Amino acid sequence: MPQNAAVTERTVAVLAGGLSHEREVSLRSGRRLATALSEAGASVREWDVDAALVERLRSDPPDAVAIALHGGEGENGSVQAVLELLGVPFVGTPAQACRRAWDKPTAKAELARAGLDTPDWVALPHTTFRALGAQAVLDAMVDRLGLPLMLKPDQGGSALGSQVVKERAELPAAMVSCLAYADTVLAEHFVAGTEVAVTVVHDGKEPRALPPVEVDAGGVYDYTARYTPGAATFHCPARLDDMTLAALAETALAAHQLLGLRDVSRMDAVVDGDGRVQILEVNVSPGLTETSLLPTAVRAAGMKLGDLYSALIERAVARR
Repeated sequence: MPQNAAVTERTVAVLAGGLSHEREVSLRSGRRLATALSEAGASVREWDVDAALVERLRSDPPDAVAIALHGGEGENGSVQAVLELLGVPFVGTPAQACRRAWDKPTAKAELARAGLDTPDWVALPHTTFRALGAQAVLDAMVDRLGLPLMLKPDQGGSALGSQVVKERAELPAAMVSCLAYADTVLAEHFVAGTEVAVTVVHDGKEPRALPPVEVDAGGVYDYTARYTPGAATFHCPARLDDMTLAALAETALAAHQLLGLRDVSRMDAVVDGDGRVQILEVNVSPGLTETSLLPTAVRAAGMKLGDLYSALIERAVARR
């Protein structure tokens, strides 16, 4: 039986769009996933996430839902919670674990408690800077974490609002930019090294790590570098020794299981100068665009995107 035979009888709703800052990226991911599933033989519906979604799911329920949402309700567990309420099978992480992974400080604290390496950090809401004096708090932040710093919203994706701060004088403007995307800033000690992404998939009996993708953006891997063809160079598998590659796979699997993730996830990490894997964050809804890292890893593993998601859809249906 061909690998994608089971999905030929399935009706799959691909959810994309929504109202987050990452809407356009999500639509690109959804379009690519819908095409891949159609090529694998599924009957695919592409649905935006709007006020009509619940009625669509009730009146014309698909066999399963594949989520291609990025940011906001697509990753913070809100859409997943509605699907759970309606009893609709879906590919991806349950709502409660989505919320845990979506909040970066919460996820980092859990990873650190388990003995996994993640850059030293502090998370502070906008109100703290206003109440205690922005400059005093910023000075304490630099004294504690040092420079350079990586500033990022405590929630969100696609590196929106994220930037490296090398000098104290750059901090106020960087904070304003970051706070445009969230009410809380996550400040991390910036770790120099090789930036790598590792996708974990559970398409068989046990979850497994796909070949790690090394990212060479010639600087910070920001929103523009992520979604502009040719702006970054990718190497898959990453150009690292076998011991480090094994450590990356082991760390990604540990993070996936520790945070309670399901079906598919992507760990973003840096391999520092000592060869340690430093986890930056873990994503429950990895990008699927033409420049995204998950499809790159899938190709390197000798697979097709549609076949992978077909297997994940069968798992979702079996859970029901």
